[in-house]
Amino acid sequence: MFFLPAGCLILLLFVLFLPVIFVLGYFHIVTIGFAKLGISPEITIFLLLAILLGSAINIPLGRKKLAYVEEPRFFGLWRSPKIKAEGLAINLGGAIIPLILSFYFLYLIWLAGLALQPVFLAVLFMIVVSKFLARVIPGAGITIPALVPPVFAAAFSLLLAPGYAAPAAFVAGTMGVLIGADVLNLGKARKYGGFLSIGGAGVFDGIFLVGIVSALLAGF
Repeated sequence: MFFLPAGCLILLLFVLFLPVIFVLGYFHIVTIGFAKLGISPEITIFLLLAILLGSAINIPLGRKKLAYVEEPRFFGLWRSPKIKAEGLAINLGGAIIPLILSFYFLYLIWLAGLALQPVFLAVLFMIVVSKFLARVIPGAGITIPALVPPVFAAAFSLLLAPGYAAPAAFVAGTMGVLIGADVLNLGKARKYGGFLSIGGAGVFDGIFLVGIVSALLAGF
């Protein structure tokens, strides 16, 4: 009878700390994965935090313009005046940092004497997939389903570059989404006006998950 409360308490503590255990195990696998890609665990944590925090930073490409617009209200019965920012930017966490990592992985692949052609072919396939899946939503910008890019990037890389699928998946996923979803849809998106960010909120989740899936591929 005296052992039951202690056992229940231990079980309760285990259940409460189970999510923490999963998170720690997840980060452990990710850090191991990036370590196999040539990045230390300390740098991995720093990069993950930099990407997450950098997603809030948009670096303007040119001058930001302020435009006067009228938005319809109450089923279009009247219009409300509003000043709206217009321009183009590139996101630090969703574009610049992943692109720097992509070029670093390309350099590592080249340095190891491995073929770059399969990686570029995977990038091309990802551009086509991302262009097909991306949607331009007025007022929201360019969006793409977050879970799709990492799945396709992993599949293409495992088929085309099975010996170095992890860095290939990262490069293909990052460049494919940024070019296919964002760059190739900029013309259409700018017709709706507003402030557009390459690698911004609409595609950031997909790019971030590409990095995580790449690390998991390397970890396993």
